[in-house]
Amino acid sequence: MKLLRLYQPRNPLFWFMLALNVLSCALAWIVQNRALNTLGMLLVGGFALANALLGMWLMWRLMNTVPPENQDR
Repeated sequence: MKLLRLYQPRNPLFWFMLALNVLSCALAWIVQNRALNTLGMLLVGGFALANALLGMWLMWRLMNTVPPENQDR
């Protein structure tokens, strides 16, 4: 199953993807708990959109690469 390919703790992309997920939680907390003006909403929204796109791209790369321990098969 391809979803098992996401778990690659020796791959730096895996840890970067996890960091982006933590950033997503922080951005969601900011949006829910802070009253932001228009500029703030645009900045946080832009970061959230860029974060989501980069996270999906990293997930796609991880799912399409074979982990090093499985390359012999």
